Amino acid sequence: MDEKTTRRLTMAQALVAFLKQQYVERDGAVQPFFAGCLGIFGHGIVGGLGQALQQNPDFRYYQTRNEQASVHMAAAFARVKNRLQTFACTSSIGPGATNMITGAAGATINHLPVLLLPGDIFARRNVAPVLQQLESSQSQDVSVNDCFKPVSRYWDRINRPDQLLTALPEAMRVLTSPADTGAVTLALPQDVQAEAYDYPTAFFRKRIWHIHRPRPDQTALAQAATWIRASKRPIIVAGGGTIYSDATAALRDLVEQTGIPVGESMAGKGSLRFDHPLNLGAIGATGTLAANRLAREADLVIGVGTRYTDFTTASKTAFQNPDVRFININIAEFDASKHYALPLVGDAREALTELAGLLKGYQVDQAYLEQAAQLHKEWETEVDRIYAIRHTPLPSQGELIGALNELSGPDAIMVNAAGSMPGDLHKLWRATHPKNFHMEYGYSCMGYEIAGGLGAKMAAPERDVYVVVGDGSYLMLSSDLVTSIQQGYKLIVVLWDNSGFKSIGSLSRSLGQGGFGTRFVYPQEGQLVGDAAGENAKPLDIDFAMNARSLGAVVLECQTYDEYVAALKAARKTDRTTVITIRNDRYINLPGYESWWDVQVAEVSDMPTVQAARKEWEEMRAKERFFF
Repeated sequence: MDEKTTRRLTMAQALVAFLKQQYVERDGAVQPFFAGCLGIFGHGIVGGLGQALQQNPDFRYYQTRNEQASVHMAAAFARVKNRLQTFACTSSIGPGATNMITGAAGATINHLPVLLLPGDIFARRNVAPVLQQLESSQSQDVSVNDCFKPVSRYWDRINRPDQLLTALPEAMRVLTSPADTGAVTLALPQDVQAEAYDYPTAFFRKRIWHIHRPRPDQTALAQAATWIRASKRPIIVAGGGTIYSDATAALRDLVEQTGIPVGESMAGKGSLRFDHPLNLGAIGATGTLAANRLAREADLVIGVGTRYTDFTTASKTAFQNPDVRFININIAEFDASKHYALPLVGDAREALTELAGLLKGYQVDQAYLEQAAQLHKEWETEVDRIYAIRHTPLPSQGELIGALNELSGPDAIMVNAAGSMPGDLHKLWRATHPKNFHMEYGYSCMGYEIAGGLGAKMAAPERDVYVVVGDGSYLMLSSDLVTSIQQGYKLIVVLWDNSGFKSIGSLSRSLGQGGFGTRFVYPQEGQLVGDAAGENAKPLDIDFAMNARSLGAVVLECQTYDEYVAALKAARKTDRTTVITIRNDRYINLPGYESWWDVQVAEVSDMPTVQAARKEWEEMRAKERFFF
């Protein structure tokens, strides 16, 4: 091809033409990196990128209802695809753009690739201030899109059409990097989008980005094997990187070879099947009795693809052995070095495979192996107990989880993000495959659930996708039920109505604050909208079933556990997105299973309940550790 030939295109047309030619390859499998574009057109995007998408129907555009939801969809899609495919998301300048910031933060925190293409103010400036422009008295090169900088892995503003030639390769480098991926933002001034330029034809050649599997340093691997052989009570913490690198089989092989038990983070749940005898289940603040007991006494913690959030470490109280050491396998050097660990910087699958080779002939002591297996059995008995509860008059959340887990099918995907559900699901959900448990808990964003469920369904249309959402999250962002129906992606949405913010209500009570501001009731004179309002307080007149029905969904209303079970069975046979509604008891919670989460309690208060909570907090705070 003649390198000097050119194509005269608008900046927006060139952008779409470039994105269409971006592919990724890992382990010999090649696929397009972008599945299309999600978004809503406004005046700052329609004549530029909107026109470019219109003339490129093979780069599919999906009309959504909320810009934040668009980013959640793209992130969820990328998660199911193990970060090997994603969407671009677009919006107009102004509120459409800033709506995407929350989603951008979630994508970056969760290390999920999403390309954001917000419209921007006029680069030529002569007509400023334009509609929705934020003016600054200190600079004419500031817009609301500058707010994306701290929540993006890469940020750029395309002030000239030719700047695409250097910006787009950098954007792709970051998007396809297992270590650095997250939200990438390219702000597109609305006049520049429509300006033409003679782009080199070579710029639009098919480009394959190879996702390599870097191996850890051999000296570090040998040292890790020595540490493991010397340990008496090792434990593995499986994080999301285990799944993203497709290392679940390698993890299982290492576990079965060595007998080292596994605890799973929120993102790592499903790394090992729930019924594996050495899977101790969830670890940390929302962990199981099995995982937390072994973690407390562990002398060696092997982290695989985990960031060690405060939930995973139970606010640095989970690992109490004074001699505990850490080995961290992570593609990101930043995470591999946490807790003064021996860092194995590299791909999780390759690291686990090579480590297994260095550990031939090694296995944990038989007594430790038997203890781990026994704790696994005891935990499964506890899950059975909670699943069998039949609380009246309102069912408990644990029994609702049990019915959903047992009736949803082994190939399904369960999606959740916020409220009291994540902790209970982390403990109780029996994951049957690596994508079965889809929990957005890096940002725990209320409103992710339905949009994330739609993204998951778009990535895996052959699977049933169940969206677990509370009444609070549903009220925040349910509009893309319409998108799921419009695009023909059926979701089964399970809406648990607990008359307010159940999670924060429980947390408030644990801090001695009586659930202040967490119930959906009408305020009464002289009383606060919390537990103090009493059970006679009038609840808000919210008809979730009517709302979902008005958006085009099939709705199944339930009053009892038996009706809920029948609805779960019926929902699998409906022809479009179906919403199941049921009220549950907001005051029934699962035990803490010997764990803790640090939430500050007021040091000074006139409330005796807060004073008591502060005393308990100080006792637990003293158990938090530094690791040197």
